[in-house]
Amino acid sequence: MIKQMLSAAVLTVAVGASPVLAGPVQAIQDHGKAMLRNAEDMVMHGGMGDGGAIRHHCAEVTRHATAILGVLPKGDQQGQAAAAFLQEAITHCKRVADMGDKVDPGASLNPATKARAAAREAIKHLSAMRDGGT
Repeated sequence: MIKQMLSAAVLTVAVGASPVLAGPVQAIQDHGKAMLRNAEDMVMHGGMGDGGAIRHHCAEVTRHATAILGVLPKGDQQGQAAAAFLQEAITHCKRVADMGDKVDPGASLNPATKARAAAREAIKHLSAMRDGGT
């Protein structure tokens, strides 16, 4: 057991990987993809007049954005920029949720579109963070 752990540590140092960051980076990527997919679906359903789907996908955007905020490194400049856009997406989705079930889907489409734009911007910053700022 100890030999396996030591071998993994030596391999990690030799390859230059960071096992501590592997979990959060993968979580950020997974939640980011799911958040963006839900943001796109949210606006697509809004264009079709499906208010229930807008609220559902907006709740999913909020869930994924909150999860990303939970694992985002605090000291990273791109991460801080992404956090602002994630908070913005959450705020717009809260507006959609506050409108409730009986609102015209066209009325909830405006904040849904803004949430999608914020999610897209957050993903750009998260990608730059992953790529080392390039």
